[in-house]
Amino acid sequence: MTIWPLNLARSPLATAQSIAGLILIAFLVQAVWLVYAELSVADGMESNEAIRIGEGLKQWRGRGIAGAPVTEQPENPIAHLFRAERNGFDAEHSPLLSIVSAAPLSVWPHELTAESTMYWRWLPRIPFLACGVFLGASLWYVARRLCGNTGGLIALALYGFSPLLIQSAAVWHTEPDILAAWGAFGTIFTAIAVAHTLYAPREVVLWNWRRIVLLGVSLAMAIGSQFSFVVVVPLALVFLLYVAPVRRRAGLAIWATGGGVGFLLLFGFYFFRKAAFLDSMRNAAFCDLTWRGFTLLEVYQHMATQIGRACSALAISIPVTLVTYFVWPRTRYFGNTAPLLVAVLFLVLAIANPHGPGAAFLLAAVPFLLIFVSGVLADLLETKYRPVVFASVLALLITYVARTLLALAQVPRG
Repeated sequence: MTIWPLNLARSPLATAQSIAGLILIAFLVQAVWLVYAELSVADGMESNEAIRIGEGLKQWRGRGIAGAPVTEQPENPIAHLFRAERNGFDAEHSPLLSIVSAAPLSVWPHELTAESTMYWRWLPRIPFLACGVFLGASLWYVARRLCGNTGGLIALALYGFSPLLIQSAAVWHTEPDILAAWGAFGTIFTAIAVAHTLYAPREVVLWNWRRIVLLGVSLAMAIGSQFSFVVVVPLALVFLLYVAPVRRRAGLAIWATGGGVGFLLLFGFYFFRKAAFLDSMRNAAFCDLTWRGFTLLEVYQHMATQIGRACSALAISIPVTLVTYFVWPRTRYFGNTAPLLVAVLFLVLAIANPHGPGAAFLLAAVPFLLIFVSGVLADLLETKYRPVVFASVLALLITYVARTLLALAQVPRG
């Protein structure tokens, strides 16, 4: 009769996991609501989404490779939804986003007619809704390992009610950059995780084959979603060599093997068609930086606004945690410093890529900012000021969640 209460007393992790699961469900419900609000009354499809789906269907049906080059096909059942024409190759993306968007439609048993729009137009959103949930789960796992259950729950609560992340997962009047953000997040923290295992006295490459595959998959997702995320390749190597300096040859071997897996998967996005792959690579914009954005005040204002849209709680928590980080040496350890540095790098790249790529880098920076903030707040909760810090964090989270839910309730249909 005493087993159940004893289990409760000994399972703080189980309780934290239950709360995390509820937060992820709440995130999914909010994203689904946005999709419903758009599709319940929308008559047409935005041009970028229509092109993406059309290109994906073209590739699934064996009529070419998505974006290599972009073509508009009159026989396509959704060709009438195209509102824009694009000639030549897609310089920013591989076929990944297109084939992921169109994959559910490729098995749709009926014609894609206007009468069935309310049903089949949900299908292209499902993969990105799943990506949003998986990125949240990854964030929870990493944050919990770095700063405990409390820090993990703070990070996940900030993530679960982030308007920008919810919007990206729902692909609500925006590009599906959530896949690139998940790939970049997975690349960095998989590289850090595999570096830590190098201290174990085992055959490195063979023992780490699962993490090596995961590293390759993450690299392929990030770069396949947007070519400019090739920056995570050297970044992963830097973390591998820094965390495990005593076994740099093993780190190089793992990095090279993971990169090989990622390259093979990227080639696979082109269905292993060599000519299309090589032509796409020749036309790809891997690095399209401009320094003009750093001289314009409007760019910084826009960046601050977007960060506020991503998570309004960051307007208060970032200044507090940054001051704490620089004033209190205890917080300046690797678990806080690494996500802060990556977030800053992505924000710099967002400024240097003021157009499409910039939005993806900004979105990718948010999960790293959340881990940094939650890590420092978790440190503050371990001080003698815990009651004050706890009350402040709780009030901040309640206000933040309420604002997000109120904004969602006021979202117009369409």
